[in-house]
Amino acid sequence: MNRPVTAREGGRAPSSASWTSLIDDVTAGRWIDPDTGQPAGVPFERVVIADDLGGAYADLVGSVMPAASYAVVSDHDTRDAQGAAIAAALGASAIEVVLDHPHADEGEVERLKDRTRGADALIAVGSGTINDLCKYATAQDGRPYSVFGTAPSMNGYTSTTASITLASGLKTTQPAHAARGVFIDLAVNAAAPSYLIAAGLGDSLCRSTAQVDWYFSHRMFGTAYLTAPYALQDEDERELLARSADLARGDRLAVGYLQRLLTLTGFGISVAKMSHPGSMGEHQISHWIDSFAGDRHPGTVHGQQVGVTSVTMARLQEAILSEASAPRIRPVQFDEADLRRRYPAAAVEACIAVCRAKTMDEAACERFNARLADLWPDLRPRLQAMSIPSAVLADHLRAAGGAATASELGIDIGLYRDALRHSPEMRDRYSFLDLAAGMGILDDFIAEEGR
Repeated sequence: MNRPVTAREGGRAPSSASWTSLIDDVTAGRWIDPDTGQPAGVPFERVVIADDLGGAYADLVGSVMPAASYAVVSDHDTRDAQGAAIAAALGASAIEVVLDHPHADEGEVERLKDRTRGADALIAVGSGTINDLCKYATAQDGRPYSVFGTAPSMNGYTSTTASITLASGLKTTQPAHAARGVFIDLAVNAAAPSYLIAAGLGDSLCRSTAQVDWYFSHRMFGTAYLTAPYALQDEDERELLARSADLARGDRLAVGYLQRLLTLTGFGISVAKMSHPGSMGEHQISHWIDSFAGDRHPGTVHGQQVGVTSVTMARLQEAILSEASAPRIRPVQFDEADLRRRYPAAAVEACIAVCRAKTMDEAACERFNARLADLWPDLRPRLQAMSIPSAVLADHLRAAGGAATASELGIDIGLYRDALRHSPEMRDRYSFLDLAAGMGILDDFIAEEGR
């Protein structure tokens, strides 16, 4: 994988049709799923990525979501960026709902449903939080929604799940539904704060670490695995990484490739009907920080954290994969009393259930070791081929103006080490964090982080 370079001077962005050619093939059922040999199906009616939407907001919404009344949902920043103009274009059929520093949690979802009760459909104007709130609220009450993305900060515009923090404080991935329309104005997105653009790159770089974790789990435990999500991303990942340095200056061509890759990543999650293609060990670390950091949380956003955690996971994966001999694990016991002490009552039972599901006794470890020894000569090079070296991931993040380590991002190193140690307790997905714990090397690896 090449290190970050700047796109050629004078490069021109593709036309609107070119930006969405593959996207249109997928939404129209013309793209063949390599896993099934059949057309892939995604529940999105229309995705538009354009150099400039030209103010055609009412026509875009009307093409996929005609309604008598709309609630245009934004926060103060995204209202200024695009929300006010969208509401004005819709005229008397629209009411504006401006959220004040919203969080994507259950309480905010209920408040949003109350504030938009009189609207037939919702229009989200924003990125991660606004989109997740509108997506989840409308999935619960059956109303349609569309989204105007204002920053290329995450891949959730074209996913059918929402990241919602429960009342317990646990950050979860909840089933939701698809936006009727996803509309991306690259002029607006290129003007987004630089940290949000770098966050989008961070969210996309987890492809390699998630794929390694997911494929390893598939081969060892027979869990599901699909190639379609990665086939969708392959070409655009290369195009984007060739332009990572241009993201730092809001180059519209680079931002276009980023938005297209994020769109196709979301499609991959929809095709797979699960978030595993882009959410494994690296996301568990980030979710643990969001769920349990409390006052220690530095205020960073999802994609920023995932960029850093992807570098960490890549470093752990390449250390294990560097060994020609297959790893061996031994039983790892969990301390239920310690979990009850560390986690709030509303979250602890779920975490205990995860630990119980992952615990292997001596016999199970021996079966694991025998299977891994048999698979390793074939499995190891396959996993290495999926990987991007941790140093290369870090170079791309820094070139884009982002952070590559916890300290660079302003995350307390003690908090980060806690997240590395305890994040596998959140979900029953088996990652290289679990493998390292079984090997007895996780504590030493954690001790090296931040030095």
